[in-house]
Amino acid sequence: RDGRYVFVTADALVDAVAQASVVEPEGLSLVVCQEDADRLGLRYDFVARWIMLTVHSSLSAVGLTAAVSAALAEVGISCNVIAGRHHDHLLVPAARADDALATLAERLPAPCLGRVPRLALATPAAVAAHLSLSAL
Repeated sequence: RDGRYVFVTADALVDAVAQASVVEPEGLSLVVCQEDADRLGLRYDFVARWIMLTVHSSLSAVGLTAAVSAALAEVGISCNVIAGRHHDHLLVPAARADDALATLAERLPAPCLGRVPRLALATPAAVAAHLSLSAL
């Protein structure tokens, strides 16, 4: 997604489009566009870029979040993961977003980031190699 996103805490809904929300004991945590947070005077301490893994992942799948987090941790990039019903979403430091994308492109199978490889010979084995997470 384009833009910059921040995590804020509010006592109630605010005049901004919440991209994600979680009810916590401290209040309502929202992920909103940085411009909205600035306009409303909401405090934040982390500015992120949003990366959506385009592979349709099951909520019961094991290992994708760990693989993504480990890959980014190895290069010193923090990653806040939000699981949607259809996709996983990553919020990474805005200043390191290009590094995060490059790291994930190098370590994840192409379809996870919306890049479908052009295979010289699209045999079942070649296609399976691009869809397997075992390369991580």
